[in-house]
Amino acid sequence: MSVVILDGSTVRAFVADEAAFARSVDARFAALDANGDGVLSRAELRRALESFRLLDGGGFGSAQPPPLPAEVAALYDAVFEQFDADHSGAVDRAEFRDEMRRIMLAVAEGLGSQPLQVAVDDEGGSFLLEAAEHEAAAIAAKLDAERKAEADAAAAAADGAK
Repeated sequence: MSVVILDGSTVRAFVADEAAFARSVDARFAALDANGDGVLSRAELRRALESFRLLDGGGFGSAQPPPLPAEVAALYDAVFEQFDADHSGAVDRAEFRDEMRRIMLAVAEGLGSQPLQVAVDDEGGSFLLEAAEHEAAAIAAKLDAERKAEADAAAAAADGAK
């Protein structure tokens, strides 16, 4: 488990970097595509959703009973239909990428502009962790460029003083 500090701009910047976002989403897609056929079946997507353990019950200390199996099945079907935009019965890479983009932008909107500490799973590949790492790399590159510019300016000033 890792803790990152981020806000909506962190997530939006990650999604806006088409190459970085595509690499991340494509890697997740490949990991979910258990049979390697290039599409996600209903069962493959369901296994991924089940791994989040969001529907195990009301939560620690909750008096809420776990949802009924029919309710869980209906929820998973609804999520699958959201991803399967062309209603082909399978989710291709483009559909997965488009829906993940919509989800991540909704997360960004929900986060707003106030920095927030978030615990993320650093073993399963978290889009939020990748967004925070993307931002950190951009900041590091900017600082390196500024240091190089300062060093070049100092060297030029030293050469001009000779």
